[in-house]
Amino acid sequence: MSEKELRRSLAVLPMGTVMKLTSLTARQIRYYDDSGLVHSERTASNRRLYSLNDIDRILEIKDYLDEGMNIEQIKRVYEKQRLRQAKKQAAKQQSVSDQKVRQYLRKDILKAGGLYQNDDSQF
Repeated sequence: MSEKELRRSLAVLPMGTVMKLTSLTARQIRYYDDSGLVHSERTASNRRLYSLNDIDRILEIKDYLDEGMNIEQIKRVYEKQRLRQAKKQAAKQQSVSDQKVRQYLRKDILKAGGLYQNDDSQF
């Protein structure tokens, strides 16, 4: 994670600041948090703290609601995004390394040259 992303994900903003930045009530913000759309962190005294990424998401939720979507539809949107991201991450992890490509290429070249007859080759 880059330093910029790390800073954006630090939960340091209290509810009052989030209310001012989003023009939402504490009840609305808590509802998004309780419904799982936003994940705040808690202090030792059980106060909610939000990150800049949380603010972005809250504003995005607000826009979706203004467009006429309900909370369940918004949850489905975020679930689809999460699945897409997971699939992308899995594909990235399954990509072939340079070493594997070289091994496949070497094997193909040896086969094409008639030098590779079976897996017990000394080459």
